[in-house]
Amino acid sequence: MGSKNKLKRFKENETFENVVQPSRDEVTGGDFALQGKWKKDFFKNENPLVLELGCGKGEYSVNLARKYPNKNFLGIDIKGARFWRGAKTALEEDLGNVGFLRTQIELVTFLFAENEVDEIWITFPDPQIKYKRTKHRLTNQEFLEKYKHILKPGGVVHLKTDSEFMHGYTLGLLHGLDEEIEYAHHDVYGNPHSPQEVTSIQTFYESQYLEKDKKITYVRFTFRGN
Repeated sequence: MGSKNKLKRFKENETFENVVQPSRDEVTGGDFALQGKWKKDFFKNENPLVLELGCGKGEYSVNLARKYPNKNFLGIDIKGARFWRGAKTALEEDLGNVGFLRTQIELVTFLFAENEVDEIWITFPDPQIKYKRTKHRLTNQEFLEKYKHILKPGGVVHLKTDSEFMHGYTLGLLHGLDEEIEYAHHDVYGNPHSPQEVTSIQTFYESQYLEKDKKITYVRFTFRGN
């Protein structure tokens, strides 16, 4: 994508009512206005709040919003030029139950109050395979602690990835922490019992992976004592 195109999308995002783009200082200052008030002030309802972390173009968030009109979906990514497509589609289709937040994922405990979130989706994250990059891996122990804080008791985390490494790493960590793994499979499209919400939605890149016969893995888990 050219820099002119990126700039155009950034400017357009600023006009979209379904996009929130706070500065890092606004978020970490301790009084972020939407913290604890996403349902009431942003979505204007009390429906369950579902996050998609690292939402990319926003395809998954938009498709979930179409499929579940009685839930609120918020796609989060630092790359606003990417989720511009999802935000624009949501406005064109008048999908009032999906929005987008441009920020770093490590700031989620500043952005959401304790127990505010009902579900989290992590879709095709960078597995950060090199050892020096483990701090950026979205299912490392530090991130899991953050998710546990913002999730309501019994709140669910979904991890969908084409990376066998990420799948295995996450399962191993969850077993070690004695967390509740509700469902796990290394090939969701090859398993007739896979949850429909996992197999009925495909991103552009996911369909490309499947064409190359790449396996898509999935884990659904909750936190004990949460």
